[in-house]
Parts: sequence; C-alpha cells; structure tokens
Amino acid sequence: MDSDAIKISNKSIIHQLIFFAVKHRKIMLHYLNETGVYHAQHRLLMEIAHNPSASQIDLARSMEVSAATIAVSLKKLRKGGYVNKEIDEGDNRLNQITITEKGKKVVEQSKQIFESTERKVLDGFTDEEKAALFSLLQKLNANLVKMEDELNSKNERE
Repeated sequence: MDSDAIKISNKSIIHQLIFFAVKHRKIMLHYLNETGVYHAQHRLLMEIAHNPSASQIDLARSMEVSAATIAVSLKKLRKGGYVNKEIDEGDNRLNQITITEKGKKVVEQSKQIFESTERKVLDGFTDEEKAALFSLLQKLNANLVKMEDELNSKNERE
C-alpha cells in the first residue's frame, strides 16, 4: 500500500456501511410504499415472484424467518388480493402460492423502482470502480458468513 495513503479506521468504514444501509433502506421504504404493499409483505411477494414453485417452508428458509411469519404475511397478501393460496395437487400437506394480476403489477412496479434506485446509487461509478466495490463487498460478506458460522457452531455446543 502507498505510504502516503490515508489511514481510515475500521470504525469509520463500518460507520459508512451502516450509514449506507440505513439511508438505502429509508429511501427504498419510501419508494416501495407507493406500491401499496407493506414492506414485510412486499419482501415476501418479491420472493414468491423469484421462486414461484417454493412452498411456505422453502420461503421461510430462504428469507430466514419462521414459517409462522410467512403464514401471517401470506394471509395479509391474500386479503389484499396480491396472492392466491391453493392446496398442492400432488401433496395435500403443501400449499401452492400464486401471484394474482394485482400482485404481478406490484412486482413489475417494484422491479422498476429497484432498477431506478440501483442506477441512481451507482451514478458516477466507472465499471472498474463497480468491480472493485463488488469484490470488496464479497470479502466483507465472506467475513460475516464466517462469523455467523462461528456463532451457530458455538450455539450448537451450548
């Protein structure tokens, strides 16, 4: 590393990451509020759109929430007319969740919001800067996964 490089503390870096996450979440909640779907249900609706054949248990696992949380959110989405829930013909114990036309409109509107926000957030970045940022974020995520694995194995031992 260049000896003239500015030294930045770990705390300052983490502060910037947290600031970004909080600000991004606030902006996204504002824009997604325009869809008329509460943010917790919105996340589930987008997950269903991404994994249309997923069961409730699969959705809970992929979203890292309880099956009960999924059931409550699904009930609200059904009541709002965004999804339908039918018993799976192949296995009566499973529910098949499908997105209604109203739900599909929200998914499309949301995709446009995501794309617009992504463009604005990364405005002014070169392809090289994006690649460098991506690589650095992958390293951060790998460290977090390692920490999470350590916590999980510690909890299993207790």
